[in-house]
Amino acid sequence: MTDVYIHDAVRTPRGKARPDGGLAKLSPQELVRQQIVALRARSGDAAAAPDALLLGCVTQSGTQGGHIALVVKLHAGLPHETAAHSINNYCASGLSAIGQAIAKVASGEMNSILAGGVESMSSAPFLGDRASFYTAADLPPHARFVPPVLGADRLAHAEGIARADLDAVALLSQQRAVAAEDRPALQRSRIDTGTLSREECLRPRTSAETLAGTPPAFGDLQDQYAAALGGERFAPLHSIAHAPPICDGAGLALLGTDRLGDAPRARVVAFAECGGDPAASLTAGFAAMDKVLARAGLTIDAMDRIEFMEAFAVTIAKFLRDYDVDPMRVNVGGGHLAKGHPMGASGAILTSALLDALDACDGRLGLVVVTGAMGVGAALIVERIDRS
Repeated sequence: MTDVYIHDAVRTPRGKARPDGGLAKLSPQELVRQQIVALRARSGDAAAAPDALLLGCVTQSGTQGGHIALVVKLHAGLPHETAAHSINNYCASGLSAIGQAIAKVASGEMNSILAGGVESMSSAPFLGDRASFYTAADLPPHARFVPPVLGADRLAHAEGIARADLDAVALLSQQRAVAAEDRPALQRSRIDTGTLSREECLRPRTSAETLAGTPPAFGDLQDQYAAALGGERFAPLHSIAHAPPICDGAGLALLGTDRLGDAPRARVVAFAECGGDPAASLTAGFAAMDKVLARAGLTIDAMDRIEFMEAFAVTIAKFLRDYDVDPMRVNVGGGHLAKGHPMGASGAILTSALLDALDACDGRLGLVVVTGAMGVGAALIVERIDRS
């Protein structure tokens, strides 16, 4: 198998998903096009004529319908010969796209691929595709759709994670994200997009006191989804502050062999995806992480930097509690709880952030973990290449 390299990976700042949000006036295809332009400026012609464009996107309807990867290809003026694939794997979509690119390059099928994701939640809102699955009653209860935030409360109950634990990780995410805005090394691959040059969803006034005083926000969903829960009841814990803001964003990586031109930024060590129990919802990312570490023959303490998707506060709280990991190596620039979760783009955005974090600390090994509703998860290990 051919070694696979990430030559570069860029991302937008995340904009609030509302009409006056910093990215709301840009179409999804324009969000991605601007990242392609940035990659061409940074990495040369390889980004201008890739063998394929693989793009994750969750809500593939409306502004994101009609085969969004193909729409981006046409809008960005990529060559006719470039293949285009639109991928929906819920919140793991962006990293799944990168994983498929890794497989295509490793097998020798392709030499250069643009892979990542996009989500314009201001124009294509969550559940906006109105899939019949979301309300299907012909499935057994454990297989019926449960909103991710309800899965988060359910997971906190099952794991014995307290509200104070959720408050602690939410506060840390905000504090680190605010501080990271003044650390250029952590933003090296964040591309000014439209008029937006900073993360727009941050809440810098967040404090332990404000978090403790914020009431749970999603308890009523237990009545709405009572059949899917099979009669299970639990105390709601997550508030708006413990949920990642809905937002707009895109991320894109250039992957290929080592013969694309300039020296690559990282070598792919291992990639893994994993399904999981839909009733346990947000746990498949943990399984994917265990799988990719085993595949690489590595332990988590070997990772110099980790980008762990904060898919609600319970996931990062569980990770820090259950794994022997140095918290100072995890989400050093803040996470989704502060910056937001543009669903199909998240895995690609975290990959870009990981490369910046590794460069900033002169680290060697890094890990990205994403987890989503109904049992989807993916993980990636990379080895940074010192280009100094």
